[in-house]
Amino acid sequence: MGDPNERALKSMQPLVDKINQLESEFKLLSDEQLKEKSSELKKRSENLDDILPEAFALVREASKRTLGQRHYDVQLIGGIVLHQGKIAEMKTGEGKTLAATLAIYLNALTGKGVHVITVNDYLARRDTNWMGPIYNLLGLTCGCLNHEKAYLFELAGESDKNEVTVEMENLKEVPRKEAYAADITHGTNNEFGFDYLRDNMSPSLEMMVQRDPNFAIIDEVDSVLIDEARTPLIISTPDAESTKMYEQFSLIVPQLKENSDYNIDEKARTATLTEEGISKIEKILGMGNIYEEGGIRHVHHLEQALRAQVLFKKDRDYIVKDNQVIIIDEFTGRIMPGRRYSEGLHQALEAKEKVQVQQESRTLASVTFQNYFRMYPKLAGMTGTAVTSAEEFHRVYKLEVIIVPSNKTLIRQDLPDSVYKTENGKVQAIIREIKKHHQTGQPVLVGTVSIEKNELLSAYLKKEGVPHRLLNAKNHEQEAMIISQAGEKGAVTIATNMAGRGVDIILGGREEGKENKEAHDEVIKLGGLHMIGTERHEARRIDDQLRGRSGRQGDAGSSQFFVSLEDDLMRIFGGDRVKSMMDMLKVPEDQPIENKIVSKAISSAQAKIEGLNFDTRKHVLEYDDVLNKQRETIYKKRKNILTKDDLKKEVLEMIENEVKKVVDFHTQHEPWNHKEISEIMRSGFATDDLEDKLKEFKNQETMKDYLVELAKKAYENKEKEMESKNMRKVEKYVLLRSLDTLWMDHLDSMDYLRDSVRLRAYGQKDPLIEYKNEGIMLFQRLIGSIQSTIVNTIYKIALAPASSTGRPDSQSNVNKSIGRNSPCPCGSGKKYKKCCMK
Repeated sequence: MGDPNERALKSMQPLVDKINQLESEFKLLSDEQLKEKSSELKKRSENLDDILPEAFALVREASKRTLGQRHYDVQLIGGIVLHQGKIAEMKTGEGKTLAATLAIYLNALTGKGVHVITVNDYLARRDTNWMGPIYNLLGLTCGCLNHEKAYLFELAGESDKNEVTVEMENLKEVPRKEAYAADITHGTNNEFGFDYLRDNMSPSLEMMVQRDPNFAIIDEVDSVLIDEARTPLIISTPDAESTKMYEQFSLIVPQLKENSDYNIDEKARTATLTEEGISKIEKILGMGNIYEEGGIRHVHHLEQALRAQVLFKKDRDYIVKDNQVIIIDEFTGRIMPGRRYSEGLHQALEAKEKVQVQQESRTLASVTFQNYFRMYPKLAGMTGTAVTSAEEFHRVYKLEVIIVPSNKTLIRQDLPDSVYKTENGKVQAIIREIKKHHQTGQPVLVGTVSIEKNELLSAYLKKEGVPHRLLNAKNHEQEAMIISQAGEKGAVTIATNMAGRGVDIILGGREEGKENKEAHDEVIKLGGLHMIGTERHEARRIDDQLRGRSGRQGDAGSSQFFVSLEDDLMRIFGGDRVKSMMDMLKVPEDQPIENKIVSKAISSAQAKIEGLNFDTRKHVLEYDDVLNKQRETIYKKRKNILTKDDLKKEVLEMIENEVKKVVDFHTQHEPWNHKEISEIMRSGFATDDLEDKLKEFKNQETMKDYLVELAKKAYENKEKEMESKNMRKVEKYVLLRSLDTLWMDHLDSMDYLRDSVRLRAYGQKDPLIEYKNEGIMLFQRLIGSIQSTIVNTIYKIALAPASSTGRPDSQSNVNKSIGRNSPCPCGSGKKYKKCCMK
């Protein structure tokens, strides 16, 4: 059948030929005529495939005029792959950003909006500013989202043609809604995801910023959809629980000893207390039995304090900056301000580092990246390394990976790994290697896995007198500028794994933003950029990305990884066999060995971890899939409330349902409980005492009709008292408030459920099936509770005196407005005092 990738590329060639044929014709058009052509294509945008050749040729011409860059044929192929809703694997330096403009422009012609997702705020600003002139010339608007800011591209001055710099005068600050209303919107995955959650907590339609999702192109798609997919996005609110316990336990845990008081499982990243450890803690706390006297909360805080102390390391997993604990992304080495570990772990780290312990939080809204991006009808992505994760892309996102050929043949030399017995031996060898290349003038880029290792190498190089630039999450503001100069003659750059990702390293560096031909050729003669990896990463893709820094666009280059048997990867996943072999052969610590067993052990360790990480992401997704269906239902109901100005019909339906539920419950057995029905109606529906009247009814249905009519009449009286205009506002307020409050409680319940079902595995039950089944029951109860709470609240709501604005405000507390004799909000049909009030 042949190679499917080759077949796909072959099928695109006729399109590439058509685009090339249009080049000479479009070259003759004036700027004004290009804009007119763009308007004409907008009118024909009902079938994008038909206008693809013209649209791509138009973008190519606009790019030549504004940026001085012409799309290569392979970039046209990349654009076609993206338009088809697939992942384009394009090697570093092949111009992914420029290739994306083709598919972005074509899909933006529909007017439904295109979202371009990048990995950090700087790249979102850079790409808006860099590619903005193309869209501007073709009459399209381009917006940009940053943390708490938004911009619209408006060409104010000439671009300096330096892709690294961002001319902020071209970016006009605008409200967020305006950036979303643009034809094209750039931003990070976090900004898009959090805006989606905030929109679904918004009190009015006017305050919602996003349009319906249409088409998204994700740059560095593997980083966004795979590496970050283990952490859901959560919007939370502080919970008023005491923080003293965290501080107390952070002083106790350091007194415990590993193996006697607790055991560590590094693979699973867990720490477990032993019986001895628990006894020791009970003694320190002066408690007989911590489980009985302290309860679950004590034990939970204690376990988190232990994890924080022994599993999480400063400058590897987090940094302390401005009296705050800030998470470091383990894949990119970047700090993640605003993100917090959940379930009290972040507070435990704050107590450990003796910074102010923030209050625990309650979840208001959450979504996984997987489920957020699956809402887009069409999704595409690009990266230099996707093929090793092709199976996951297909299974989770139904995305196919197409490998786009390079414009020039790759000639980089990838040298075999250099393996050492100890960490110290490896570090000394790396320093020797850096010095050797530096003395010849060959630029060297060193990739490290953590800030800690980054700074250790820097200290050694200072000692040896080797000038170098240091790049890590502590100074990421300058990372793009530093990384762009890493190809200069004699440059030594030490960077955490993916710092400066998305920025090209030009051999010989840049002069006034442009490539310096003479300096470029000189560095080529020296062998190009030499990339040194200081240890293997747990994902092969990250290693490949690091290698890909060298040898861009057919340039010379080389790469080599240095590994020690004390590296986390080897130590945790199978280095014992190799280490015992080296001990037996009495290999000195600073002497490298190159052996098939070692290479196999590395590959096998990476495959094991990739499998574990895939399982973790799959696990997160399977559980979130249950919640996702519920989330979609609630958010749909919420949007329906916001879009309607008159919700009276819906409220009257709920009143009818609630009355019928009360009658059904209290008439299921003889004798019927007329007294209870009367009390509930009087308390919940503002009716008179009806006990004697109800005794006249011999038929359930006629009783229901009578009571429904009375409840509706009472509602009409309420409306007269408050005036129709105010009643409509009150309805909207009560419906939204009830939905939001109870949804938040439901999220807590689902969290507790998820924790509790894990233990059922011991009883031979599948925790996921248990979670699904009980989750459905909880959700059905939630829907019933929402209706009951709305009906209970709406009869009791009153208007507060006019506020300082002159407008009356509705006054109600959803949780406190339930009377003792009102129908219980759980939807049981019983009185509140006889049900959930107990």
